[in-house]
Amino acid sequence: MTAMPEVHPVADSAGHGQPYTYERRELVEPDWRRFPGWSHVTEAQWRNAQWQRVNCVKNANQLRKVVGDKLDEKFFADMAEDQENLATMSMLVPPQMINTMAPAETGALTEAFYADPIRRYMIPVASDRDQAWPSHPHSERDSLHEAEMWAVEGLTHRYPTKVLAELLSTCPQYCGHCTRMDLVGNSTPQIDKHKLTLKPVDRQDQMIDYLKRSPGVRDVVVSGGDVANVPWKQLELFLMRLLDIDSVRDIRLATKALAGLPQHWLQPTVVEGMERVARTASRRGVNLAIHTHVNHAQSVTPLVAEAARTMLAVGVRDVRNQGVLMRGVNADVHQLLDLCFALQGEAGILPYYFYMCDMIPNAEHWRVAVWEAQALQHGIMGYLPGYATPRIVCDVPYVGKRWVHQIAEYDRERGISYWTKNYRTGIETADDEALTRHYPYYDPISTLPAAGQTWWRTHS
Repeated sequence: MTAMPEVHPVADSAGHGQPYTYERRELVEPDWRRFPGWSHVTEAQWRNAQWQRVNCVKNANQLRKVVGDKLDEKFFADMAEDQENLATMSMLVPPQMINTMAPAETGALTEAFYADPIRRYMIPVASDRDQAWPSHPHSERDSLHEAEMWAVEGLTHRYPTKVLAELLSTCPQYCGHCTRMDLVGNSTPQIDKHKLTLKPVDRQDQMIDYLKRSPGVRDVVVSGGDVANVPWKQLELFLMRLLDIDSVRDIRLATKALAGLPQHWLQPTVVEGMERVARTASRRGVNLAIHTHVNHAQSVTPLVAEAARTMLAVGVRDVRNQGVLMRGVNADVHQLLDLCFALQGEAGILPYYFYMCDMIPNAEHWRVAVWEAQALQHGIMGYLPGYATPRIVCDVPYVGKRWVHQIAEYDRERGISYWTKNYRTGIETADDEALTRHYPYYDPISTLPAAGQTWWRTHS
């Protein structure tokens, strides 16, 4: 009888263990009662979507009522300075998201809050920002020029076969790094927001009419804002109208709220309505998916997993995650892999994309350089199943999503990368040079060598 060979752990060339070690971690819902303001909140209240919405934290006074004396005044002063002078998004954080910040802390919170990855992008403070270069000289309010590509109000036709339908300009939560900060949310002292002008029914009518006249469009991303803020009957009617268009073969619902307010997606009205939509989509051979936005493993709790698996159970084909790569949040191989294993293994959410943070104002402290994103893509390869290994992409202005290794040219000293594309956007149908032009993208200046930083100080 042949003896079985010994099995030895794989080691790297130095004889050490793997750079990353997978360890299955059970999802945990942090105890919200550790916060003085929620010490008497019942589980039934916590699971109630309306309670979550009513008790969102919108300002410093409301945050004080939640945390009591656990946060020092220096934090509130730091937050106030940011809101007054730097923030591009107003404050709106559901209890569900507050509860994932410093989840293990039961005493003083200040140090843990400053370091917390969820807090860093949901409740930014002035000391977080890049003090030398808070904004890149080429940053823009609508950094992806989506409004320039509106076929009708709110309908961005950037890719040949795909459109983005912005049904509204509000969300259940406002992320500090929001790429649509020029339109979404309330105005801040720094940003007077643009407004959608049409009534929702008129906007949706125009969108449906355009899609009926555009048989080359097969893929519709329904977004905003966040579709969780669209009244359910209105959203279901719009989705059913999309499903009546023969040329539409993919429908994706964009909602951060699956992670920020999973209670919304567990409401009977929403669950039953999604089942009706999913049955209709299946009958007509249309792929229906939900795209959410989770940036750190702390956000993946049992409630988030329950919401995702409920959507899958009623017939949604996929629940996928589109995170944003941010320094201080997830720009680390271990953090990305921990998040991906939590999503894919524990919540049934497919890791799909990590976008590089867009070049909006006051976002330089979050953004990473292209070469850093390339290193992160390399670092996460080989650990996850191939179908669950996310692509790290750069959303290049006037180009669209590009894998971070698709650069045509790269000036590392000045942090300028150049990209090409193989299609025309909706505003370039007559542009002869659109397919040969090199489009620039810019690294954060703080990541450049001294010579590059000197060049920008001279030329910006």
